[in-house]
Amino acid sequence: MLKHNLQDSAVELKSIAMVTDLKSTFDSNSNINLIGGDMAKKCAEKVYAKLGIKHSEIADKVQVCELHDCFSANELCTYEALGLCGVGKAGEAIDRGDFTYGGKVVVNPSGGLISKGHPLGATGLAQCAELCW
Repeated sequence: MLKHNLQDSAVELKSIAMVTDLKSTFDSNSNINLIGGDMAKKCAEKVYAKLGIKHSEIADKVQVCELHDCFSANELCTYEALGLCGVGKAGEAIDRGDFTYGGKVVVNPSGGLISKGHPLGATGLAQCAELCW
């Protein structure tokens, strides 16, 4: 980076975490947990803890978010799991424009997975590239 004088445009990852299926994913009789709501929340909490941010503060700390929006319902569950809005409040937040330009957090400025045709295996990389661009 120094060789090409790019240090001012560097992207720094300050925290990353990974979570896999939890017992509650299958045992809770919750469709939200079945599609990963509990996993997304646990993973987000790990990331926020590393950053010293409370789950309830995240909507005030994040400016942009690329999230995996494979299905509309999954996107709404993920807003809630990440703490971008309260549980059961994703629809209201969307109606207010909270997740677009001029709202609280710009979500998926790339257009989300549907804008890329949701190519399996490439979507996550494309979202990372979008954030860097």
